[in-house]
Amino acid sequence: MRLVIQRVSRASVSIDGNLHSQIGRGLMILVGVAEGDTPADVDWLVAKTAGMRIFPDENGVMNLSVKDVDGEVMAVSQFTLTAS
Repeated sequence: MRLVIQRVSRASVSIDGNLHSQIGRGLMILVGVAEGDTPADVDWLVAKTAGMRIFPDENGVMNLSVKDVDGEVMAVSQFTLTAS
């Protein structure tokens, strides 16, 4: 399983020109699932991602997680991440 994680001020997904989903401040995550990935892999990556300290605190130091800033998360399937 592979993730590409981007910190965003906002993000959206449109399909055929129609808005499908959108978020405000948070994380946009592209998710590639491979054969052999397990629910335990998912649990570990979710916990790791939710705890990543990649948002600035009041001093501008990257010290807050998406949970700390009450951020939103958008996950989009991207099978090409696991291609060889």
